[in-house]
Amino acid sequence: MHADRNSMQLWQGRVDPEADSPRWHQRIQALSVDSQPGVALLGFASDEGVRRNHGRVGAVNGPLAIRKALANLAWHRQGAAYDAGDVLCTDGDLESAQARLAHNVCALLDAGHLPIVLGGGHEVAFGSWQGIAEHLAGGKPRIGIINFDAHFDLRDPAHARSSGTPFAQIAEQCAARGWPFAYACLGVSRASNTRALFQRAAELNVLVREDREIREGSLTALSAELQSFIAGCDAIYLTIDIDVLPACEAPGVSAPAARGVPLALLEPLLETVRDSGKLRLMDLAELNPEHDIDSRTAKVAARLIHLLTLTG
Repeated sequence: MHADRNSMQLWQGRVDPEADSPRWHQRIQALSVDSQPGVALLGFASDEGVRRNHGRVGAVNGPLAIRKALANLAWHRQGAAYDAGDVLCTDGDLESAQARLAHNVCALLDAGHLPIVLGGGHEVAFGSWQGIAEHLAGGKPRIGIINFDAHFDLRDPAHARSSGTPFAQIAEQCAARGWPFAYACLGVSRASNTRALFQRAAELNVLVREDREIREGSLTALSAELQSFIAGCDAIYLTIDIDVLPACEAPGVSAPAARGVPLALLEPLLETVRDSGKLRLMDLAELNPEHDIDSRTAKVAARLIHLLTLTG
């Protein structure tokens, strides 16, 4: 596989004198063709989809910000972790960038890695899904998509392909291939999604849970729902739009949430996905460093990666 640049120089941070005190920057390795299977971070430096969706741009620098925030976190993994570089979209040709992302994701999966794609706008999702679809081509897989997001991102791609259309594009691809479309969207803001989008979600049989439904007393039931959804799938693709979090926890996103789902409620649900045994691919989207405060949003994104990779 080939990504457009090497990012290893970003992995810098504190070095503690005590024994057994490594941090991510001391354990991450550059990916090579003979790397043993592990977690592989792959950047998707793009906000072309956000621009097309009339959002505030800046997510193109998300991968760099996430790496910098992750570098200094304590290392608690047993398995390896690699930096696979970045796929760039600097010329407005989003579709070609998504195709390159898909190729790289497929290559990582073929090599036995768990890819974690660092966005970038949520247009990353179409490229990520194309990658796992290419990896699983040849059968009729049921790829379960679990999206923690304030938005469905089911806008009609016939008007413009953007950060608001990836899951509608995936639904079209599934229909063309004769594959089932299995999509769960949790954290949806009713105030931020039109009736037409809720109707489209209903027509596509999307598992929907609104932000106001995710509360302390509902986590057990929601976890059971997720487990049931996962049980009906062959593989899980997890995608997290950082704007699912409240603006006070994640101010540096393309579209800050007035309400959102707090991190304390999000983490137990992510653990359910992580521990399912079916997670094959994940990405994080919409981190916009230009609007971040004290790297607060980047630190949240890094913590999510830390959480999701603890068991490897």
